[in-house]
Amino acid sequence: MWLFAPTLACLVSVLLYVFHAYLTQFIALELEPEILLKISAIASFYAFAWLIARVINSVLMRKDSGKRKRPKLLRELISATAFLVASVAAIGLLLGQSAGGVLASSGLVIAVLGFAIRNVLADVLSGIAIGLEAPFRIGDWVEFDEDTSGRVIEIGWRTTRVRTKHDTYMILPNSQISRLMLTNFSAPRKHYQASLEIVLGHDIGIAQAKKLLLEAAVAASANASGNVVGKPHVLATAYNSEGVTYTIQYWVPSYASDGECRDAVLVAIDEALREHGVSPPVGRVQLMTITSPASSANDPSLA
Repeated sequence: MWLFAPTLACLVSVLLYVFHAYLTQFIALELEPEILLKISAIASFYAFAWLIARVINSVLMRKDSGKRKRPKLLRELISATAFLVASVAAIGLLLGQSAGGVLASSGLVIAVLGFAIRNVLADVLSGIAIGLEAPFRIGDWVEFDEDTSGRVIEIGWRTTRVRTKHDTYMILPNSQISRLMLTNFSAPRKHYQASLEIVLGHDIGIAQAKKLLLEAAVAASANASGNVVGKPHVLATAYNSEGVTYTIQYWVPSYASDGECRDAVLVAIDEALREHGVSPPVGRVQLMTITSPASSANDPSLA
């Protein structure tokens, strides 16, 4: 049923194009054969554009079943391209020119319009690039910068709509998105590895500290999500006078639960450290008293 209407339109327009002379002769139409020929040809252009757009859209929709959805913009772009080609061919047929001649004669008009809507055009072109490259799709959790992150709700011609974790709605111009660095937390898979740093003093050995932190991270991962996607790791990444810096790497099942997983790991580490009597290093402040030479000469007790 999805392809029935455009297929029927193609068949009718082709039959009208082939048998236009018989129709004007036997049905006694008041139209001249050349006019009917042009009408049938133009109808064929648009009917085939309609059919091609429907076929490609049905293929894309079938591939999207059970996977991340492709941007709706990509399907709209294919349909717009097909009908644009049909329109150029129809204008060329009406004016008695080729498609190249039609485009050349309208070049000045296109240039003027392009300058007038250059900002809108930049957003549209960036939207086309996003639709073709598909760096993210609807439903993906993305981060453009520290203040702009959330789940993609819609990808349009000019803007992309994102819903943040705080359930706020953000509308971003596509030209701005194309200039930002993008982090997609949902591709190629939903789970990913996050990390946090803990500084412990020298009163506990590195091997013992790593074992303690690893046990806490494993327990937190099991409690945060029943389906553990990977084993946590603990690395000693810095050694200085203040203490040893440990990096705990743990797995997050999806970006939506990133904050909950981080909180669970921190709570588990805090409980493990308190249970074993381990405390983070405390910064020491050294107080110094500076006496000026003049005050030393006037005070006999300092002589």
